[in-house]
Amino acid sequence: MIKRDYYEVLGVAKTASEQELKSAYRRLALKYHPDRNPGSKDAEEKFKEAAEAYAVLADPEKRAAYDRFGHQGVGTAGGGGFDPTVFAGFEDIFGGLGDIFGFGDFFGGARRRSGPRRGADQRYDLEISFLESARGVDTTIQIPRLEPCATCHGSGSAPGTSPARCPQCQGRGQLRYQQGFFVVSRTCGRCDGSGRVIESPCSACRGAGQVTRDRKLTVKVPAGIASGQRLRLAGEGEMGALGGPPGDLYVVIQVQEHEFFRREGDDLFCQVSVNFPTLVLGGEIRVPTLDGDEPIRVPEGTDAGTVMRLRGRGMPSVSGRGRGDLHVALQPRTPKKLSKDQRAAFERLARVLPPEKVDPARRQDGDGDDRNVFERVKDLFG
Repeated sequence: MIKRDYYEVLGVAKTASEQELKSAYRRLALKYHPDRNPGSKDAEEKFKEAAEAYAVLADPEKRAAYDRFGHQGVGTAGGGGFDPTVFAGFEDIFGGLGDIFGFGDFFGGARRRSGPRRGADQRYDLEISFLESARGVDTTIQIPRLEPCATCHGSGSAPGTSPARCPQCQGRGQLRYQQGFFVVSRTCGRCDGSGRVIESPCSACRGAGQVTRDRKLTVKVPAGIASGQRLRLAGEGEMGALGGPPGDLYVVIQVQEHEFFRREGDDLFCQVSVNFPTLVLGGEIRVPTLDGDEPIRVPEGTDAGTVMRLRGRGMPSVSGRGRGDLHVALQPRTPKKLSKDQRAAFERLARVLPPEKVDPARRQDGDGDDRNVFERVKDLFG
């Protein structure tokens, strides 16, 4: 089968720069990637063809030989294979292709698994009360996780024995194959890449070297934390493999809703009921805050729905820098039952108020008749 010209394969000119070669190869590799063309032998061949062309043209010495002598000058990617470092920066494309093609790890074992491997991260969902999120809390959680077996100290072998070298890969953890243009490696299936086999498994962990245990941990929840935020406990995840470091534990916070306060960012919002005379005449009321009730002054002639802001009375910032504000919406309180005197007072008020009507154009600045009514209301409640 006659090979196509490498420049033609990549669709570039012979004067193409290094960056132009990379761009052209990335475009073709993504187009013919096995993930995007499942089961297509034609796409697989074009994918390999583009990789072979790029492997030669990205290597200055091989490119010079190819430009002078053509395919004979480089043989099969230069006779001795190719330098896998020319594919640095394309890990996102080649990740997992060993599994797709059935090779295992790609390009001469560039992603070896025989060494120490970090343990998996874990997640724990923690629900706290609204006030605990406002003040911070130290709490204890209990999680199951894999830990080294105490009987075999994590080796997986019965006491008095030790793992033996894998006879299939001779302790390398990798099996290497020449697959046409590609030199590939596959993780050894006998030892799962560890290079060791356990001939006499530990009875406590059955050769796994790990057992599941419940572990209690103290979590320090900072004041001001909100739902969805998470805390990282370094090294408290699953144990690593082959001497690798443990993973981390992420504690995801869920804050219960409060019956009175509503949170937006670090600000708090609430609504309080105020007697109608207080809105008309002004006065002092007490408002609940995170630190207890606090008095505020209601100005004379305050409209229903007015929002008053108490600076620094909101939620503390989780960063520890300052606090938000508390926004209090004032709503008139409508009495359900009236005493005889209260009813008489409201009846006198009703007689001096203007008839009910909806007039969007009516001015609300207190001038004219509105001011006269306001004065008479003051007299009634004064």
